[in-house]
Amino acid sequence: MQTNTWQLQTAKSKFSRVVDNAMSDVPQFITKYGNNAVVVISYEAYKRMQKPEKDLVSFLRGSPLMGLDLDMSRDKTLPREIERTFSAF
Repeated sequence: MQTNTWQLQTAKSKFSRVVDNAMSDVPQFITKYGNNAVVVISYEAYKRMQKPEKDLVSFLRGSPLMGLDLDMSRDKTLPREIERTFSAF
């Protein structure tokens, strides 16, 4: 039975096995005092999480709103008056 949750002391003593399992694309969860503490993942999994699928410009150009004539003008009317019913001091 392969486990992917380790107590910190066990993970320290079997660190090579923890790393080998993580390199097989199986995240390894390490607990400390019974609480989840860290996750060990492969470098490849880390790179996949860090690299966006598209850059921001390509993402925005692919928007379904691209090409629509949106009204981007700002309403220049003043805000409404607010009646103060209490004092802060």
